[in-house]
Amino acid sequence: MHIAVAGNIGSGKTTLCEMLAKHYNWQAEYESVENNPYLKDFYKDMSRWAFHLQIYFLNSRFNQVNAIRQAKKTIIQDRTIYEDAYIFAANLHKSGHINERDYQSYLSIFESMIKFVQPPDLLIYLKADMPKLVHQIQKRGRDYEDSIQLEYLKNLNTHYEDWLGSYKLGKLLTIDVNNMDFVANVDDFAKIIDRIDVELFGLFSEPMS
Repeated sequence: MHIAVAGNIGSGKTTLCEMLAKHYNWQAEYESVENNPYLKDFYKDMSRWAFHLQIYFLNSRFNQVNAIRQAKKTIIQDRTIYEDAYIFAANLHKSGHINERDYQSYLSIFESMIKFVQPPDLLIYLKADMPKLVHQIQKRGRDYEDSIQLEYLKNLNTHYEDWLGSYKLGKLLTIDVNNMDFVANVDDFAKIIDRIDVELFGLFSEPMS
């Protein structure tokens, strides 16, 4: 199966991916952050590097999702290719950091790629409000994230709610993590596992694509 975890910056995606991979003995595929050659420059000057950053992420995710579908094991993915286009690129265009010409070029590439992409069997969305996101970002202390503006995070959350409000590509499990600490609190993590088990049981009872 292909399981994916979606959510805003600071929602806890990567940590949950790691914990779920260990719990279920799945293989985890993470977002290309540390090796991304554009990320630090992007947060210093979004308008200059937004298009480059999004093309890099799109290509990286396309290669990743194709490898996932060819694998003969269950893989959990940190963020999806749909978020690249429908959340981050869309937000950067709406905010004026990607101009119309570049945005249309980006969408053309995305539409070509998406014809060869199968959606995840289960999408887990970590819903987190601004105070939670800011706390998590500050807690992990990445220098290049210090310049993230609150308005940027807020707009991303709006795009997530709009996208997932009409999501019909497959099973969707929304987990509100605002009052959770699934790293420090075993009970919180157990609640997440219980909810995922319910979704997995349903998947196992259906023919796989």
